[in-house]
Amino acid sequence: MLNVNELRAGTTFKDSQGIWEVVTYRHTKMGRGRATIRVKVKNFKTGSTIEKTFTSGQKVDEADISKIKGQFLYSNANDIVFMDNTNFEQFSLSKSVAGGKEMFLKEGDIYDLLAAGDQVLSVDIPKLVTIKVADTGSAVKGDSVSSVTKDAVLENGLKIKVPLFINVGDKIKIDSRTGEYVERVK
Repeated sequence: MLNVNELRAGTTFKDSQGIWEVVTYRHTKMGRGRATIRVKVKNFKTGSTIEKTFTSGQKVDEADISKIKGQFLYSNANDIVFMDNTNFEQFSLSKSVAGGKEMFLKEGDIYDLLAAGDQVLSVDIPKLVTIKVADTGSAVKGDSVSSVTKDAVLENGLKIKVPLFINVGDKIKIDSRTGEYVERVK
């Protein structure tokens, strides 16, 4: 059992509705009453995010989550395929396990997979990923007065806005949570 005062971002717990990961934690104490704990949590199976409220002193069941390493091999229409590097067995997961971020997976890279028992719940994708620019337009003279952007297509097919100084072949860092440009990699 896990005390609700110990719930912090990244902590996992389970209840009758499923296995949850804490996204945000807020502790509120009003006057002489009991403290309330408000947590925004994400359901591993459905991907939905809700807010739960607990009173101080309550307990929740701790989820037995383990991290396993998996090398990303490829993806097809419905699945993403990984390989276990210890026994070289391949296994496929539904694209929903990646939470819509499967486009940021790079072939050959090793990722942490969060699993409960023998069921993989999610793929831990880094916040910043480095991707090569496949195609972009040219900069227009006179557009350098303000922070003007242009369209770019990355090697994974993602279309984003980048600054004018980015060229084809440049490697850039992308925020995997928002899909936005962060910086150019030198």
